[in-house]
Amino acid sequence: MNCLRLFRFAVVPVAAIFVGIAAAQAQAPTPSPAPAATPAPPPAETKSPGDLPSTAPPAPAPAPVQKADPFGEEITLAPKTVIVTKGTANWDTAFETLLGSLKTLSTAIEKDGGKVAGNSMIVYTSTDDTGFSYLAEIPVEEELKNLPKTISVAKSPEGKALKFVHRGSYDNMDNTYEAITNHLDDKKLEAKDTFIEEYITDPLKTQEDKLVINVYVPLK
Repeated sequence: MNCLRLFRFAVVPVAAIFVGIAAAQAQAPTPSPAPAATPAPPPAETKSPGDLPSTAPPAPAPAPVQKADPFGEEITLAPKTVIVTKGTANWDTAFETLLGSLKTLSTAIEKDGGKVAGNSMIVYTSTDDTGFSYLAEIPVEEELKNLPKTISVAKSPEGKALKFVHRGSYDNMDNTYEAITNHLDDKKLEAKDTFIEEYITDPLKTQEDKLVINVYVPLK
């Protein structure tokens, strides 16, 4: 039975098959035309690296060149109006003694209503193995009138001198003075029996290892 059914489907007339296909095609919807293709955008213009804006950070400005400190520079000291006090000290407590004298002068200026007109100075008048004698000086704009007996008005040293610069603590001044002595020997220069220290940084307010001191050696 099953074999006869299979055989029946197998012998369906060919014309009937064609008729069925035609009818199916007649009933199928007509496909819509494909949309027109959108043209692709033109390729972006390629720029060379030189045309593109730089994103690198600007180069840092070069650091200023620090000039070397003068060493043995010939100068001429001009006299200044100063208040001055005398003192002596031994080498073990030299810096503390000098600070005490400069503080005394500063206090006198403040009490008198005067104005400082320059850097404080120490003038060494004599030295030996144990200590030294000195003059502590501070320039002022005008002569002060109400000064204690231990303080007077005078003029600072003047004339030709050699200028040297010391940076660092007072305890290291020995190295600077040794270099100064060698310089004088090499140049065959003869100095007077005195020398002057000008404190570019205020020794009453500056850490000792941050001191900057000009050393002046008057020449004969």
